[in-house]
Amino acid sequence: MSELKYPRALVKLSGESLAGDQGFGIAPEVVDRLVLEVETVYDAGVRLGLVVGGGNIVRGTEASKRGMDRVSADYMGMLATVINALALQDALERHGVESRVMTAIRMEQLAEPYIRRRALRHLEKGRVVIFAGGTGNPYFSTDTAAVLRAIEMNADVILKATKVDGVYSADPVHDPDARFLPDLTFKEVINKELGVMDAAAVSLCRDNELPVIVLNIRTSGAILGALRGERIGTLVT
Repeated sequence: MSELKYPRALVKLSGESLAGDQGFGIAPEVVDRLVLEVETVYDAGVRLGLVVGGGNIVRGTEASKRGMDRVSADYMGMLATVINALALQDALERHGVESRVMTAIRMEQLAEPYIRRRALRHLEKGRVVIFAGGTGNPYFSTDTAAVLRAIEMNADVILKATKVDGVYSADPVHDPDARFLPDLTFKEVINKELGVMDAAAVSLCRDNELPVIVLNIRTSGAILGALRGERIGTLVT
């Protein structure tokens, strides 16, 4: 544990990261690759929480734009995160990583209800805790849920796992002149609308002095390297 700069962390995964190149649903080979990265962190003794989105199955905000009631759409999105969490748990335990899924919406046949003290106990026992169901309330993103859970579990850092190496001044896929930004403040993220997380999530991080590292989940060893204090991705403080 002495080699870790951040011994307790929360990793935020997008739902799309589980779909891989197929763009929808769950790609087992992609999930296995993600789990191998988590396994190295687990083996290093990090107390780890995971929050995964549901965009590979349904995005509540997109559904509401197409005429669906926003509250119903958001609840559908929360249920999608539970599906993804169960897929992650299955893969983790096949790799010998003990884990628990905890949901903000009660469904005891599938997972434990989220209770903070119980979650902390799981972490103390070295289990990976997968937080599903968002905050349990509509109108809040899974980014906000991730920050909330990170604060509640006394995390030292949030790792925002993406498909790029960090934060850029513009979309590097479409703008060849986009500049990589290795360090940012929360104020810069909000003022420049850089899209690291939604404004509510960024404000929660700023108010609770919780740093965020944005990194490429496809880079082998990136998560563990960042937790050891290596300069990987973009650090937002």
